[in-house]
Amino acid sequence: MITGKRIGVLAGGTSAEREVSLKSGGAIHKALLGLGYDAVFIDASENLCEDLKKEKVGIAFIALHGGHGENGAIQGLLEVMGILYTGSGVMASAIAMDKEASKKIFLHHGIPVAPF
Repeated sequence: MITGKRIGVLAGGTSAEREVSLKSGGAIHKALLGLGYDAVFIDASENLCEDLKKEKVGIAFIALHGGHGENGAIQGLLEVMGILYTGSGVMASAIAMDKEASKKIFLHHGIPVAPF
């Protein structure tokens, strides 16, 4: 078990997938608490920096869907703030959101892709 670091479950956000994110984030938060982790649920739609500081989050569990939760923006913010996080890093997240760039990288490395 991770000790000494509060886990912030980041959910909600501002994308069209907000409601799904809130549900999945709530389930993750409940599971972490049930396992004995020090976890807090954070709605990432407003005042995220202030909430992360106020709650003294050391690790972020990203449960955001679409938009800023997947394009590298949240990951970049967390890196600047020195907060560890789940999932892919800034560059991988940004590239993955750009399907054309992703396909070009895959093709460059000999990974087959559907025509585009």
